[in-house]
Amino acid sequence: MHDPRAHHGAWTVHHPVRFGTTTHGAKRIRGIGQKGGLGAERDAVGRVVEGAPPAGRVPRVTRLMALAVQFECLLREGVVRNQAELAARAGVSRARVTQIMNFRLLAPDIQEAILALPRIEKGRDRLCERDLRPIMAELHWDRQRSMWATLVTRCRPQPPA
Repeated sequence: MHDPRAHHGAWTVHHPVRFGTTTHGAKRIRGIGQKGGLGAERDAVGRVVEGAPPAGRVPRVTRLMALAVQFECLLREGVVRNQAELAARAGVSRARVTQIMNFRLLAPDIQEAILALPRIEKGRDRLCERDLRPIMAELHWDRQRSMWATLVTRCRPQPPA
């Protein structure tokens, strides 16, 4: 059956974002890669399946990309009226919501590549949000793709000498 909310080059995330606080009272958004979040393994009904967690961690830019998709769904489906309400409910600034939503300005194939980045086994992420901001600022997808190719080549792990 066709999903009326779907459109060419898009995908729908059906897992809710949960807003909460840490043990220290700081606000946080539960998303991909966290227990019960977007990256959790689920059964056919959508319940989180317990078991051994996969090795490594989901890269931060992948979590932010998934969060941008989820934020867009919340806005489109009318769960929140606007980005200001989304920021208030998430406990972050409106500017931060804008930064996260800017991931949706990337060409669809770049968004898919970010979502498919391999888990980080050890060490720091090779690709960070700051690296992506100039690409997000570029309006033309062909130029974005060229900038992305350069960035990916630069961030590729070097073989041991």
